[in-house]
Amino acid sequence: MKLYFTPGACSLSPHIALLEANLPFELVQVDLRAKLLSAGGSYLDVNPKGYIPALVLDNGQLLTEGAVIVQYIADLKPESGLAPRSGTFERYRLQEVLHFLATELHKGMSPLYNPKANAEFKDSIKERLVLRLGVLAEHLGDQPFLTGNSFTVADGYAYYCLRTWQALTQSDLSQWPTLSQYYAKLASRESIVAALKAEGLSN
Repeated sequence: MKLYFTPGACSLSPHIALLEANLPFELVQVDLRAKLLSAGGSYLDVNPKGYIPALVLDNGQLLTEGAVIVQYIADLKPESGLAPRSGTFERYRLQEVLHFLATELHKGMSPLYNPKANAEFKDSIKERLVLRLGVLAEHLGDQPFLTGNSFTVADGYAYYCLRTWQALTQSDLSQWPTLSQYYAKLASRESIVAALKAEGLSN
């Protein structure tokens, strides 16, 4: 398999999942602005959507959308416990969390990247995201992970979202002690440390 990624971008989530599942894969770096592959060639020839992540399977099929990719990875190695079995109510709970992360946090942060967005608009986006982070903190509660006692692909995605929030806002998670402790625990996890190192990043 080949994972098309940009360092520190949302492709970090499936990168973590692949490492957790201990599956063989190749990393292919993408210049998102130029839509170019690090080894040359147009990324649009791989993924016409033009964004990451993208996973090219050994049979040549292309799979996109991060929340879908991580579930596919989890299902390749069900014994990893990265996702409950498909069709169970627990799986729908995982999908509920993944959807919240994807739509309310990940995509919710997108306007903060926009150089055309004025300060007032960005402040309103931050205010909304603060509310969403409060929801995430309440959902986590005193659980070690988002769906209970075990690490799942939702936690890898949450790590990306929390890391990005802090980078974009130049703030920390002290407003939500449970999220702050949760993030620190994730940041020391072997797969996350390895993914960041492979992408040339640090916590």
